[in-house]
Amino acid sequence: MTGSTTRSQVAVHSIDHFALNVPSIDDAARFFTAFGLDVSHAKDEALELRAADGWRWARVLPSTRRSLAYLSFNCFEQDFDALRAQAEAAGARFVPEDGAGFWFHDPDGNLIQVKAGTKTSPSSKKRHAIEGAPADTRGNCTRSAVMKVTPNRLSHVLLFSPDVLRALAFYRDALGLRLSDKSLDIIAFTHAPHGSDHHLLAFAKSSARGWHHAAWDVDDVNRVGEGGAQMAAAGYAKGWGTGRHVLGSNYFHYVEDPWGSFCEYSADIDFVSAGHAWPAGDFAPEDSLYLWGPPVPDNFIRNTEA
Repeated sequence: MTGSTTRSQVAVHSIDHFALNVPSIDDAARFFTAFGLDVSHAKDEALELRAADGWRWARVLPSTRRSLAYLSFNCFEQDFDALRAQAEAAGARFVPEDGAGFWFHDPDGNLIQVKAGTKTSPSSKKRHAIEGAPADTRGNCTRSAVMKVTPNRLSHVLLFSPDVLRALAFYRDALGLRLSDKSLDIIAFTHAPHGSDHHLLAFAKSSARGWHHAAWDVDDVNRVGEGGAQMAAAGYAKGWGTGRHVLGSNYFHYVEDPWGSFCEYSADIDFVSAGHAWPAGDFAPEDSLYLWGPPVPDNFIRNTEA
């Protein structure tokens, strides 16, 4: 089966960070600052993005067009050599790169780094309960009193792929990522087996590879909606939300960035505990995307890199 792994396999445990090429560093700084991330300038003219947890989750690099520069995963040190052997056996095309770990291109041509490093993915599910206000108490604040939404951490990324099932098989065999759920060969979600959100890395079908979105965890559905309002007030009103997904179950609000891809505010995503066998399903397309929310905009599934 596409999502099965063997007991002898080892696996990465986290995304360390992603690097994104963009045609305007200034536009990127404005967008990600409005989104609530801590944006700083690195010595190589790149931007570095940090969430409220202080982790550097992304690098944004100057380029002529938007694309994924690379995606970096962390593993446990004792698994590093076995992961390299797994990746080689799975057909990874290794490339020399400066920096830690090993680097390779996946079957779609994406540049991937694997290194020993900190487990950045959560090891347990955070409680996202919202209790109603008691009688005789005001249940909400005014708009002017809303605190700025600042995401807690990166949750997951989604890539376009011309062959979703091939991508699933490769990341299973090379990096030990397990299938969470999918819909035919249209969209698929994978998690790491050491304690992980429902999806760490996801794939959506397109005619070419491409970057779709990064999802950022916030406290609850109110912060999801407030994030959408925050971005609209900053001039970034295009997107999709607020709503609730079926696969992953998270509340969402996607904001379109200046280059036609998205950033997602996400809350209360399903969690797969370490060692737990998640009951992966193959869902009909109409049951795979969202439970409630506004209609999906036409550009949401458009790959601007194709």
